[in-house]
Amino acid sequence: MTVTIEVPAAATGRRIQIGLSPHEGMPNFAPLADHPGGAAALDLVSVADLLRNSFVYPPHTIYKDVKVATTGFDPSQDLHDSPRFHFARQSIAAKSRPAVSAVDMRELVDTYHRLLCDAVTDSCSAMRSPWLLQSGGKDSTSMAIAVAQARPQTTCVTYLGGSEENEVASARLVARRLGLRHESLVCDPARAYERYLAMVPRMPLLTADFAVLSYADLATEILASGGDGIVDALGSDPYFGVPAPWQQRMLGLLARGLRLPPGVFRSSLVGRNFKLCYALGTLQMNAFERFYAGSRFTDAEVDMLFGRRVADQSRQRLELFRADIAAARTQEARRRVSATIVEAAIFGKGMYAASALGLRLAYPYCEAPLCDWVFNQVPDDYLMAPDGTNKVLVRQHIARHFQHLPYVQHKGSFRFDLCGLARQRFDQVHDFAMQAQQLLPGAPRWLETHHHRLCNKYFASKFYLLAIVLPWLLDRMKTAQGPTGKPVEPPPM
Repeated sequence: MTVTIEVPAAATGRRIQIGLSPHEGMPNFAPLADHPGGAAALDLVSVADLLRNSFVYPPHTIYKDVKVATTGFDPSQDLHDSPRFHFARQSIAAKSRPAVSAVDMRELVDTYHRLLCDAVTDSCSAMRSPWLLQSGGKDSTSMAIAVAQARPQTTCVTYLGGSEENEVASARLVARRLGLRHESLVCDPARAYERYLAMVPRMPLLTADFAVLSYADLATEILASGGDGIVDALGSDPYFGVPAPWQQRMLGLLARGLRLPPGVFRSSLVGRNFKLCYALGTLQMNAFERFYAGSRFTDAEVDMLFGRRVADQSRQRLELFRADIAAARTQEARRRVSATIVEAAIFGKGMYAASALGLRLAYPYCEAPLCDWVFNQVPDDYLMAPDGTNKVLVRQHIARHFQHLPYVQHKGSFRFDLCGLARQRFDQVHDFAMQAQQLLPGAPRWLETHHHRLCNKYFASKFYLLAIVLPWLLDRMKTAQGPTGKPVEPPPM
């Protein structure tokens, strides 16, 4: 749903609201086609959001005059002046689910399979040649089973992003046994970055999710191979539940919101040790924001990049979600809230890339009949077992077709060679930083100071954020050239 809100005659500019929830169908970015852009249109607190957390806190966007209704926001409300958030799929809000003894597992799996096939059929109806992003994990494996029945002409594609997890063999086995064509794409950081830069002028909004470059790489490859649509197996975590492993609980306890002196990271002992850097970085984070993925800039670093205090304003945006966070009684419940907030990033990367390339995009797990049935009709122990095993029903669905798949037990993901990107594209990103000094005067200095540390993923992750954010900002600032050809200064915060 897209709404352009009328503003009083005395006001200047437009106020645009765009529905961005994957549960409400694909977004309409048409109102942004003639957005004037320019430095004055950019929301600098949103830039701080991207650097601190890799996404913009909804309902805000990178533009001051554009808001988005992600899940938890009513698209009919005024998101500019009085946004309200409520996450309706907390487990405690579910109707009384049936007991395990009251259901037959075989019938439950049959119903799940039928609803998932229907979701694939409905969400992919406009695609002639769909491609499934197949990570080799539970969600994409279960999705591949449904796709093989509902859309057997689908091609599966797996991205090999790094050396930590190689899901290609497992994904290929699944696809071939189901009779689906399978392709793989090996990460080349330079190629992926060039593909991202090529689509930047056509990307309607900005997110810095850590899979943006792999998504841009895959989407470009799909289009070049004759595909016209992407099937993405995201979207089931909020209604199936998100377990809180002991590592996550420990990180939550470690996050204290401290501001450590930058000199702590300068010693060779710390600077080259990813785990130690990650722990020290966590000490400086808000406990809830530690749920968000990746190593990101600390508040002190963000203020240094801007040359003024901005991080506090970004962190203040979390207050909009405070009531739902407070109502979440368990770590798992808080993780559901965080998964919904982060939706702006994890779905945004696909929506923006698909829009830039003219591809269709489907999220079958977000189809209402499937979501509502799982949330209300599946016993708690088949959503998450008492021992913390997640998505028991999905595992049972997979077990009908496959045994001992390694990425059913161990999560796979579309990883990316962060250190390789920093090694191959440092000079290019540094040049972007020099050009963007009116917005981020401290960016060149940060890059120069940390150049020799970018073999550490902790610092390479931050380089990645600058690599994503800077070229998009520069592209939009081109329209703000004054009569002398010099960039117009951004307005005060």
